[in-house]
Amino acid sequence: MCKAAEGTATGTVLIENARTRVTEWRFAKHHDNTGWHRHEYDYVVVPQFDGTLEIDQPDGKRITAPMKTGVPYFREAGVEHDVLNGNEFECAFIEVEFLQ
Repeated sequence: MCKAAEGTATGTVLIENARTRVTEWRFAKHHDNTGWHRHEYDYVVVPQFDGTLEIDQPDGKRITAPMKTGVPYFREAGVEHDVLNGNEFECAFIEVEFLQ
């Protein structure tokens, strides 16, 4: 994820090379967030929990997205949003960005 506004979630880069960046995003408490950002690259998210994420969109709407441990989803570059922990427990996901 590139150029994020400051949020309360913790992003830890696990792998970064010319082709790929892998980041763990950890949300310690309910409504911790990534901060507003626009994805510059195609990416895959792999949830590490069963629960929900809440996603604020540029049009002002908030959607709820169900997550299942280990079940990935793919998005293309250009997505703009703020991702929030929709759970009453700590949660995390792995984000894999395709830099090429």
